[in-house]
Amino acid sequence: MEDQQNTIRYLSDLPIGETAVITKVKGYGAFRKRINEMGFIAGTQVKAIKKAPFPFRDPIEYELMGYRVSLRISEARMIEIVDEDDIVETHAYKGTFLSDEISRIAKEKGKTIQVALVGNPNSGKTTLFNFATGKQERVGNYGGVTVDVKTAHFTQNGYRIDLSDLPGTYSLSEYSPEELFVRKHLTETMPDVVINVVDASNLERNLFLTTQLIDMNIKVVIALNMYDELSKKGDQFDYEYLGKMIGIPIIPTIASKGKGINELIDKVIELYEDKDEFYRHIHINYGEDINREIDRIKVKLKADPALTDQYHSRYLALQWLENDKHFAERITDAKYAFIRGALKETYHSSPQKNKMKGYGLDNVLINKWLGIPLFLIFMWLMFQLTFSLGSYPVEWIESGVNALNVGIKHVMPEGILRDLLTDGIIGGVGSVIVFFPNILILFFCISLMEDTGYMARAAFIMDKMMHKIGLHGKSFIPMLMGFGCNVPAIMATRTLESRKDRLLTQLIIPFMSCSARLPLYVLFIPVFFVRKQGVVLFSIYITGILIAILTALLFNKILFKKQDIPFVMELPPYRWPTLRNISTYTWGKSVQYLQKMGTIILVASILIWALGYFPRETQAGDEASQLEHSYIGRLGHAVEPVIKPLGYDWKVGVSILTGMAAKEVVVSSMGVLYQTGSGDKELSATLRSKLQEAHTFTPLTAYSFMIFILIYFPCVAALAAIYRESGLKWALFSAFYTTACAWLVAFGIYRIGGLFL
Repeated sequence: MEDQQNTIRYLSDLPIGETAVITKVKGYGAFRKRINEMGFIAGTQVKAIKKAPFPFRDPIEYELMGYRVSLRISEARMIEIVDEDDIVETHAYKGTFLSDEISRIAKEKGKTIQVALVGNPNSGKTTLFNFATGKQERVGNYGGVTVDVKTAHFTQNGYRIDLSDLPGTYSLSEYSPEELFVRKHLTETMPDVVINVVDASNLERNLFLTTQLIDMNIKVVIALNMYDELSKKGDQFDYEYLGKMIGIPIIPTIASKGKGINELIDKVIELYEDKDEFYRHIHINYGEDINREIDRIKVKLKADPALTDQYHSRYLALQWLENDKHFAERITDAKYAFIRGALKETYHSSPQKNKMKGYGLDNVLINKWLGIPLFLIFMWLMFQLTFSLGSYPVEWIESGVNALNVGIKHVMPEGILRDLLTDGIIGGVGSVIVFFPNILILFFCISLMEDTGYMARAAFIMDKMMHKIGLHGKSFIPMLMGFGCNVPAIMATRTLESRKDRLLTQLIIPFMSCSARLPLYVLFIPVFFVRKQGVVLFSIYITGILIAILTALLFNKILFKKQDIPFVMELPPYRWPTLRNISTYTWGKSVQYLQKMGTIILVASILIWALGYFPRETQAGDEASQLEHSYIGRLGHAVEPVIKPLGYDWKVGVSILTGMAAKEVVVSSMGVLYQTGSGDKELSATLRSKLQEAHTFTPLTAYSFMIFILIYFPCVAALAAIYRESGLKWALFSAFYTTACAWLVAFGIYRIGGLFL
């Protein structure tokens, strides 16, 4: 099945005179029905006869079932085929193939179902995706966690299911980037079946998207997710009757526990095989005058069959009408009237239920007096735990790394290979990997805030301040995500409706101190700030936020015109965080961290060691002189005049340059540069003692250096994310601006602080 996915061919690609076998017909509604009735079904042999004369070369004439028919290229692109020779080679058939045998095998090769998960933000799509596929994609109790399409496959009942998790969206009206993304996926990729994930605790709002899927006339199965919450409230919902009314099968699911998912996929297969007896396409009644306009537009659309093959004519007509504000409002009203009417017949609320269940903590956590102080306390606790809890496993890892280093030195003879292993690889990678527990604790705390629903409250709390600096409250969520990693945070700006908000948020996210900077803080703070370590770390993160605020104010004055975007954001109910979600998130981040250890940081450590090891021009034992006159020493001395006003020397300059690739490399560079000749001392203890002994670093220069690393040059991955989202110009601007800003701030700290310390 893997080979098939890599070699999908379409009927439009079939050379003239050659024969193939149809494996699948894509497309929706009337087009698919018409094509099937003409004999284009899985297992049918088809031959390309000829193309229309030059210069058009379209349509193409085909022969099947003893007669000839012409198809436009756009139609032929929706029909998947396989060569008869491929069937023979794949199955190693000996003898002559009978036509029914070819047909049977072709149908088997076509047993792949493309399925898309579509639903409102925070409806549980990614949780369902993870359980169905066994993947570990990030989930959170707030909107905008999924910012791209995630695809995986699994098998069930003899079918391969290719499942795609699309970004959460409230509609398909192209108001925001994720709406456009989802709509393009549905109309261009054309999945065979769409799973519409609906939050059972908020049916009326979630079903609005369902009405748009109905208009598109695509095969849909509703996953009635979080069904346990509906049941706990004592509500009565005849979902089977609603499914019959709207022509869409509905399957209750509890994705967080994996319940109902097998039944859901069974229904997907049944729908794909056209075996569901109640599935049908209904027309929502929009009122006499709108229905009349729809019919009028549909007549005109039929003049362009290539368009109506890809989009249902009724859906196109509605899209046309929604460009008119007068019609758009009435269409929306009609959709909600349809939903309310359907729910009135099928849904009955429990009279005893607490309508605001799950929101009680808002009385405290977003209280007008307590909200901001509590938020600051939570942030401080997160950083304090990062140090206090993380210190114990850090010591264990340090001992293990040190034992490995000492063991290699005792076993291996002196020489370049031993130096590479001990000073290069262990000195570089080992200097970073010891802080692995601190990073896990940080991600655990972030995951806890997201899963409980507090992350959305943080955006609510900060909206007023964000509005003052010209941003939307929702911008605060990507900024908070930036504490974990800047790259997904930059991608998460897709959930912002305004391009100005997206761009401005992308430019200030690099000031959020990501986990890659944490190893440097954990290295420096215990050395130069023995007391109040949590306070110092907290001040660094706050400094990043303050610089981001000042930058936003500056850019709004110079680069962007002020735009007022209404603050509309869902506040999900508080939920108990699940061990599965938190462990999945933490494990995923730990794997990413370890992968970076084995790739970027390993390569950088070896490169830095080699540049510091060669050329060998000094006498043995004079390692300090050797390092200074090495290639890396020369490079450091070249940049030293630029950073000398900040109180830094050439070794610091090297660390700054190498840290442009990834911020963890700053520590691994220091591990290589400062540990030469360390003997058998404890690895991290040696590095810390070397930093203390170095005349470069005092508490003041150490603090200014941490701030410099916080602000300067986003890592290559973050710049690449800005480039993908907004273009090369803004990526280059971000690189230049952040570095200039870092120099100025570090200079100010060093010079002004020097007047008092």
